[in-house]
Amino acid sequence: MVSVLAVSDETIESLWSSQVRSLDVDLVLGAGDLPFDYLEYLTDALNAPCVFVPGNHDADLTGYSAGRAGWMRAGLPSTWPGPVGAVNADRRIVTAAGLRIAGLGGSIRYNGGPNQWTQRQQRRRARTLTRTKTWAEKVRGDDRGVDVLLTHSPPFGVGDDTDPAHIGFECLHDTVQSLRPQVLLHGHVHPHGQSPPDLRLHDTAVVNTVGYTLLDIEPGGGAREITAPTIVRRRHGT
Repeated sequence: MVSVLAVSDETIESLWSSQVRSLDVDLVLGAGDLPFDYLEYLTDALNAPCVFVPGNHDADLTGYSAGRAGWMRAGLPSTWPGPVGAVNADRRIVTAAGLRIAGLGGSIRYNGGPNQWTQRQQRRRARTLTRTKTWAEKVRGDDRGVDVLLTHSPPFGVGDDTDPAHIGFECLHDTVQSLRPQVLLHGHVHPHGQSPPDLRLHDTAVVNTVGYTLLDIEPGGGAREITAPTIVRRRHGT
């Protein structure tokens, strides 16, 4: 069982203090729109790896690559603007603390800012995840499934809202059906102190992580039966 602290959108004072060290956490997952130094603090204080995807209020992290000489962008030396030591899972499938995590950051395009995508653009970006999984199965013989789908925005019609900035992505329906994760963790839609309902998409739990959610996840992506995660504690800001 892997203990996961999922955070997004709203900083929680008790987590950004020494109190957070009382949590026994194996992995930090960031679903976007948080100060990068907040994620860095959680990683250091908990001595746990951090995997994240960018939100629509985060810096543009596209085009960066790490090499022997440090970070590069467009073939030139650059400074990585993201959280130090954290793994950006946007359009990737990564492994951390024994869990397989697929990531898809950003929100619907509504004002032309960074990390905003049309439905068509996000559909193309999501196909990277399904192609990666298919390639791993056929070429490498790696049939491990995905435990977590980490997104900033929710799926269309499942935990999203109706205003132009908070409409969910239609492509996540097909992505969930293809990857079959135990849980989809998202942010972006602020519940304003309320507890949003626990939702499902196909057999996958859909959890709003605005504020924080502490949950236990059993590794085993790709199993015939999808095991729902256990939510231990959650707090949605003010």
